[in-house]
Amino acid sequence: QVQLVESGGGLVQPGGSLRLSCAASGSIFRIYAMGWYRQAPGKQRELVAKITSGGSTDYADSVKGRFTISRDNAKNTVVLQMNSLKPEDTAGYYCNAQVVQVGYVGALDAWGQGTLVTVSS
Repeated sequence: QVQLVESGGGLVQPGGSLRLSCAASGSIFRIYAMGWYRQAPGKQRELVAKITSGGSTDYADSVKGRFTISRDNAKNTVVLQMNSLKPEDTAGYYCNAQVVQVGYVGALDAWGQGTLVTVSS
């Protein structure tokens, strides 16, 4: 009953920018945190950035200074602004949310379907 819908992926040249958005919907009571993970073929999934409902952020070392995560708690959305993109940023990007559903006590770990980011000239 919880869905995460991502948008904003695509092809961009090195040094360019992309803006990824993720919107959570469904029977949501509370979202503790939202974030973005990425996975390239043959590699492990890794955290890119996350943000709590209180605004605390965490970034992978490889993206610090280039990516910025933000959120709109009222709309249950999270945005990842990616600047100065590098070819090594190429990956599938997946939205993640830790969600408490209406009528539930514990939180579930929800995932989006992924959006592809390709950085190439």
